[in-house]
Amino acid sequence: MTNVKFFLSGDTVEGFELNGHSGAGEEGTDIVCSAVSSAVYLVANTVLEVLGIEADAVVRDGYMKFVIPKANLSETKVLTDGLVLHLTELSRQYPQHIKIERGAI
Repeated sequence: MTNVKFFLSGDTVEGFELNGHSGAGEEGTDIVCSAVSSAVYLVANTVLEVLGIEADAVVRDGYMKFVIPKANLSETKVLTDGLVLHLTELSRQYPQHIKIERGAI
């Protein structure tokens, strides 16, 4: 199961944390894990490399924590709102493989 927690300040996403593997298939063929990984790396890489924002990122096997500086939240809102929508829809399609939480950092 992949657990996703979105860090919120009001209705604004300040970051996210993912933990675990979805278990929807074997490594290398797990479409749920691939979809989740692709989405979070797209957002993280866009924030870091395209927008040039120095966010806090921790990545290791089966884990990612990504926190955006408060001063840059308006710049990243569309990206993070899209990520919430995308992962929420995936969790509806694959509820046994993705769990979504919302809370404070």
